[in-house]
Amino acid sequence: MPEQPDVPAGPAPEPPGGERTLLVTLTGRDRPGVTSLVFDTLAAFSVEVLDIEQIVLRRRLVLGLLVSSPRQWQALRNALEQVAADLDMTVEVVQGSGDNRPRPEGRSHVTVLGSPLRAAAVAAIAGRVADTGANIDRIERMARYPITAIDLHVSGTDPDQLRDLLAREAAVQGVDIAVQPASLLRRGMRLIVMDVDSTLVQGEVIEMLAAKAGCEEEVARVTEEAMRGELDFAESLRSRVALLEGLEATALDEVYDELQLTPGARTTVRVLKRLGYRFAIVSGGFSQLTDRLAADLGIDFAVANELEVLDGRLTGRVVGPVVDRAGKADALRRFAAEVGVPVTSTVAIGDGANDLDMLNAAGLGIAFNAKPVVQEAAQTSVNVPYMDAVLYLLGITREEVVAADAEAGFTTPEPEV
Repeated sequence: MPEQPDVPAGPAPEPPGGERTLLVTLTGRDRPGVTSLVFDTLAAFSVEVLDIEQIVLRRRLVLGLLVSSPRQWQALRNALEQVAADLDMTVEVVQGSGDNRPRPEGRSHVTVLGSPLRAAAVAAIAGRVADTGANIDRIERMARYPITAIDLHVSGTDPDQLRDLLAREAAVQGVDIAVQPASLLRRGMRLIVMDVDSTLVQGEVIEMLAAKAGCEEEVARVTEEAMRGELDFAESLRSRVALLEGLEATALDEVYDELQLTPGARTTVRVLKRLGYRFAIVSGGFSQLTDRLAADLGIDFAVANELEVLDGRLTGRVVGPVVDRAGKADALRRFAAEVGVPVTSTVAIGDGANDLDMLNAAGLGIAFNAKPVVQEAAQTSVNVPYMDAVLYLLGITREEVVAADAEAGFTTPEPEV
């Protein structure tokens, strides 16, 4: 059979507005076979299913159905009421006209992270959404432990406007809120690029080296100024590295053995790799450690500064150009080209001022437990101590993570440390 030419589909036709429909709402204790029994009853009346939603909360079922209305719709209602009575459940059947109204333009995913997530915070967030004239079409839980994460499907307002409004409310309520346009782009994220120090791992490597060289306080002071954006990163790096002159190169091995991954980091890499994601680390730290870290975690790309070593000791100099703020963004673009994905399909994660260009270049930039100047400039901030909270921003639930790990023979600790 010859291949048919592609024909633009155009907008889908609207359903007839005058068609009679039935809204069926069934509630009660969940058990196997409830949904099957309800649909067997509907099948006897040859109705068309137009929409369906089902949720279970603490073993309580709420099943909502929108179906075409048969002529003998009262008989169908009686049959459904008998089914509900047999199941010790409650059913409501309401006749009306037409399908669901089309959702308005301006659709967003609003992901809320809290530890704990209090009712007052949810009330305030819902109030700010209502203030824009938007509607919350659906709410689903992404995770319950070690943090609570919920995803709100919102329609009727510009995502950028909503992001600005909810960012202020997040600060007041002490929660994290990420707003992303509801589009295929969220599903197309396929490259994760992250900073290393204070992001993938806890603490700053150069400060750990400085502790072994006896200059920890001076290096820590300069590091903090650089991360706040008060110093040029390249200049600050060279001045800090100069303080390490004479340190034995074996200190690099000692520091690597002392590195602590951020809780949830290993889970994040493992789960997303199985889903086909590629990973890169881009660090203002040192390749002698980041290359080993990439190999241990199965990370695809790694870029960092190289410390010069002569006769088994650090010279106090770096080799080649410094990986600075602009260099991190360039690396992200280079890796995206190598993987074969657009920059809009990348996620960047970092905490310092030298990560800002990378965060702004990515399709989704996440300030992870970041300095205030970074949180203010980034698209999204996450301030919980678990790296795998990033999974919820990508639409992956905690239950899916645990199930995927179980299939692969892993046990996901709660929480991972």
